[in-house]
Amino acid sequence: MPLVGTGDIVAPAARTGHGAGAFNVIQLEHAQAIVAGAEEAGAPVILQISENAARYHGGLRAIGPATLAVARAARVPVAVHLDHATSDDLVHEAVELGFASVMYDASALPYEENLRATAAITAHCHEAGVWVEAELGEVGGKDGVHAPGARTDPAGAAAFVAATGVDALAVAVGTSHAMLTRDAALDFALIRALREAVPVPLVLHGSSGVADDALTAAVDHGMTKVNLATHLNRVFTTAAREVLAGDPSLVDTRRYLGAGRTAMAGEVTRLLGVLRAPAASVTRTR
Repeated sequence: MPLVGTGDIVAPAARTGHGAGAFNVIQLEHAQAIVAGAEEAGAPVILQISENAARYHGGLRAIGPATLAVARAARVPVAVHLDHATSDDLVHEAVELGFASVMYDASALPYEENLRATAAITAHCHEAGVWVEAELGEVGGKDGVHAPGARTDPAGAAAFVAATGVDALAVAVGTSHAMLTRDAALDFALIRALREAVPVPLVLHGSSGVADDALTAAVDHGMTKVNLATHLNRVFTTAAREVLAGDPSLVDTRRYLGAGRTAMAGEVTRLLGVLRAPAASVTRTR
């Protein structure tokens, strides 16, 4: 299957009322696990590299092409996305490398500055055929979309999309990043109101903190692109720890990283099923 555009995955999902899974890559094993899980599910998937992950690797020049290579070899449609970029230079680098999309995060800026910066990045990316996601939480706030209690105003979100031309919008509806428990309380009425007001697909960040049934309900109420990172990292790390605990003399990294990769692939398959399931068919898990 050739590498596809992020819009080629998100737009059909929005039309059919399914969720599009977007899962974060830190090591190469993550990319391999996500694609293997998507192939098992027979579903498209988005591989995301965050600004923090790029920084860990000293930039995108190594992990970016490696992730693109994994995507190109997949048997299902796969897109590669730059997540939570605050640096214009990093966005430009992702575009040069052939990423399908970028998430430009100027949400910590005052509203007018966020608007100007996002519009400029969107224009640059659209010239290269690259899809753009942005983030809007507290209009005029500096704490970003995931500040405690932050909620996105539907009218403000619609105005922001119109002014910037972005292709998707991450909104604040009750999630937080890096949650280790799956008990976030989503504001479903707000999701519905945002879906009615905003003409582009909505993105749920911090989805690791959301239980299965709530993820399905979020999609049912109007979310399309669903980002997960921490939960999959936990699955990967738990499997690696079990292998290491079972053999204190183990030094071959392939043994425990391979176990993490296998476990993560299985969870990706399961989660893609959750995101594509009718709301009433999902049983709550923690």
